Amino acid sequence: MKHGILRTVILAAALPLCDCALAQAADAGDANASDYTVAGNVAVASDYMFRGITQTWGRAAIQGGGDLTTKSGFAAGFWASSISERSYPGGAMELDLYGSYGANFNDDWSWRAGLYGYVYPGADLDQAKPKYAARSFNTLEANVALTWKWLTLKYSRSLGDYFAIDTEQGYNRDSHGTGYLQLDASLPLSETWNLALHAAHTSIPSRLVGAGGSADPSYSDFGGTLRYQFSTHWNASLGATHATNKSFYQHTASFLDPTELKNVGGSRGFVMLQGTF
Repeated sequence: MKHGILRTVILAAALPLCDCALAQAADAGDANASDYTVAGNVAVASDYMFRGITQTWGRAAIQGGGDLTTKSGFAAGFWASSISERSYPGGAMELDLYGSYGANFNDDWSWRAGLYGYVYPGADLDQAKPKYAARSFNTLEANVALTWKWLTLKYSRSLGDYFAIDTEQGYNRDSHGTGYLQLDASLPLSETWNLALHAAHTSIPSRLVGAGGSADPSYSDFGGTLRYQFSTHWNASLGATHATNKSFYQHTASFLDPTELKNVGGSRGFVMLQGTF
């Protein structure tokens, strides 16, 4: 049995909500020609998916965040979501903190690089049942992205352990240097409809060691989201995700009760209502 080990936000247009907010803030900045802009977002989602893995054990989530974007190319923000203690024992919230710098090559090409931190207040492996050695789920990644019009290629790499994956959980080594390579497309269908497509691969250097040998937790995830902008500040989304490596994730054990198993990956659908301001 494998415990939940993983946490792009519920693929709101197949991109993290914070990325969408950054884009909206950047557009607002161009329109206002101000030195900086501030944007915010709130959402209710039927499931919180991160890189193809449910973070709420298949249940609904409340989410929201804010972003600051400067005309010089610097950006920073925060984003938060409810999560499940079954995946993050002792925790009820994920708080993301991030900053980046980017620039345009021309009208079609741009780049951005930054740091992204995932913080889980109160969550620790020593809150699991049975207990593990104390270890936080907090994770820090460095990332770089290249964008051409509506297509973005992005690579993220963990600078420490990847969401507490280490020998304490039965892995053969730490998970430093876990990589996530993603390709995202945002296709405007009309003034009110948008289709987003997503494909990615998570490469985890650790292997889970058990009686049957070692198991590789690396996997790929795919998704698509159709978003409808029904008013100036509100939109609704319908989407689906799929994560591979069924043999590893279909019998994930809860950190609160090792006899409670769930397929945290596989194929999943979701709906979301989001407001921006």
